[in-house]
Amino acid sequence: MPNPAELLPFVHLLCDEAAKITLNHFRQSIDVMQKKDASPVTIADQNTEAMLRKQILKKYPNHAIIGEEFGLSGGGEWQWVIDPIDGTRSFISGFPTYATLIALLHHQQPVLSVIDMPALGERFVAIKDRPTTLNGQSISVSSIDTLNNAKLQSTDPGMFTQQQWQKRQQLAKNVALDRFNGDGYLYAMLAAGWIDLVVEADLKPHDFLPLLLIVEQAGGMITDWSGNPLTAESDGEVIAAATSALHQAALKQLQSTN
Repeated sequence: MPNPAELLPFVHLLCDEAAKITLNHFRQSIDVMQKKDASPVTIADQNTEAMLRKQILKKYPNHAIIGEEFGLSGGGEWQWVIDPIDGTRSFISGFPTYATLIALLHHQQPVLSVIDMPALGERFVAIKDRPTTLNGQSISVSSIDTLNNAKLQSTDPGMFTQQQWQKRQQLAKNVALDRFNGDGYLYAMLAAGWIDLVVEADLKPHDFLPLLLIVEQAGGMITDWSGNPLTAESDGEVIAAATSALHQAALKQLQSTN
């Protein structure tokens, strides 16, 4: 049974190797293909995930892997979750806010998570029962506990259904600042105390499972819009907040809008 803390050198190696691939293609001419769900994908996404799978299976052949590009392989109590390029739209647009997301789950619960920002040189790491770190230094969420003082962010208005959008916008009327763009980097910024609230929808397990420990071990809260814990079976509605009071206030606002 691997010790999550002892896995850190291996996880750093995975991130370093992934960064070599993505940075080699970043801000270069690259073909963009469309997946069945109409989302974009590039050879950088595919090659990065293929490399990560190969490295993981070489070291842990009995571990399962679920990735954005190639789905689920294997089974058992240990499962790696991979999003090789979270924010492909940002990546192909030359924005440095794309990330490589990696998490290790034990019996469906995350025990290690990484948000790696290759183009920014920032690596956020969380291990169960330890503080979240940014490049090795502990970070923590803000102390904001009221909506009127909170900075709210989401990635894209297009991720919401009409009903979800109405709920989100009603919440936005009550915050201090409302902005869009960021993908998984938003949750890293929340963990570091720079923003206070993230509300999103239509996320897949590979999008949100690697984010849980990053937020929680920095002192924040992350659930679905009903306040339930996020699992691989969650519907993709995600809310993350710096404090319990802010989380409850935002949930109340979301649930009060029909």
